[in-house]
Amino acid sequence: MKIGLYFGTYNPIHVGHLIIANHMAEFADLDQVWMVVTPHNPLKKKATLLEDYQRLQMVFLATEDYPKIKPSDVEFKLPQPNYTVNTLIHLHEKYPTHDFSLIMGEDNLKTLHKWKNYEVILDHYDIYVYPRISEEEESIELKSHPKVHIIDAPIVEISSTFIRNSIKEGKNIQPLLPPKVWEYIDHNNFYKK
Repeated sequence: MKIGLYFGTYNPIHVGHLIIANHMAEFADLDQVWMVVTPHNPLKKKATLLEDYQRLQMVFLATEDYPKIKPSDVEFKLPQPNYTVNTLIHLHEKYPTHDFSLIMGEDNLKTLHKWKNYEVILDHYDIYVYPRISEEEESIELKSHPKVHIIDAPIVEISSTFIRNSIKEGKNIQPLLPPKVWEYIDHNNFYKK
């Protein structure tokens, strides 16, 4: 089974995340997309970052109607800080018959060369890249790498930061969130202060 791993803090998950995950599940050669919730670094507790399991619950609520998209808490149990290469090794050991690959935005591809053991990732894992709006056309060196696949996914410019700030300001941002996620956030008064 071919699994695309889509990492994020998902604080909160929004329709932009879902559009990209669903596009990858339906139009790239992947069988499933696992939305890997990144735990917060205990040394850098941010007031705006919800607890790990609250963010996992939002991903669960957002994806339960999408059979090809699954929430994943795999990094919750791994040593901190999380490095993608370690997560990939762990998943390969746990699911030896699965073929894992990464899903990332063009902006992350630009900085991939700064990741821990990025050469190992490039040697062993496919990377599916979705476009981002960029002010200037930059040539990204790794775009032509044989393991990098640029996917013509919709460009969605919604950020979790914008959503959190808007909720704090009392704005209605309901259309930017999956309905069950909106209800969960509203019911728990998340991001209001």
